[in-house]
Amino acid sequence: MRLLLATGNAGKVNELAMALQARPVEPVSLVSYPDLSPVVEDGATFLANAAKKACQVCRATGETVLADDSGLLVDALAGAPGIHSARFAGPGAGDAANNALLLERLREVPPAGRQARFYAVLALATPDGRIFTLDGTCDGLILPEPRGEGGFGYDPLFYLPEYGKTMAELSPELKNRISHRGRAMAWLVQLLDWLLEETEQGLG
Repeated sequence: MRLLLATGNAGKVNELAMALQARPVEPVSLVSYPDLSPVVEDGATFLANAAKKACQVCRATGETVLADDSGLLVDALAGAPGIHSARFAGPGAGDAANNALLLERLREVPPAGRQARFYAVLALATPDGRIFTLDGTCDGLILPEPRGEGGFGYDPLFYLPEYGKTMAELSPELKNRISHRGRAMAWLVQLLDWLLEETEQGLG
């Protein structure tokens, strides 16, 4: 099965491709479609954005498409940055600017009040018009300063007490197993197995 990953984020592409490597799936990125117009992520929820991306790219390419929308929800900020996680510090802002703004907003919040969670929604759209959605979460705390060189986004600030490390300090294999996206991907792998079996039975 050929699967188009509807994201331009290299970190997400690597994580998704790694999770799929044990399956008879050929993941390709949007690099294969340089002329494709970007999808405007104007939904009010992660689910709306992921589904819109998957369906729009599926219609434009005729491919089976996997899209995701994910972000960080901080309790002390009433769920912010939420769906605006990638552009928290403004359009075009990078990870460093987003992390700096998050730390500034939490400057007066004590360590015990820095609970947060990563949340991800995956949407799979097929050329026959079907759409499947799955999600995953990962709970942690926001540190007062970044730690670790791995991952991307808010990973250097997202601390996992049970591991004593930030998301950026985990090995890629462990991160892919326990992260919000990794947990959603575990459900996706089961869905892909079902779709592959369905395809094989149809061919038989």
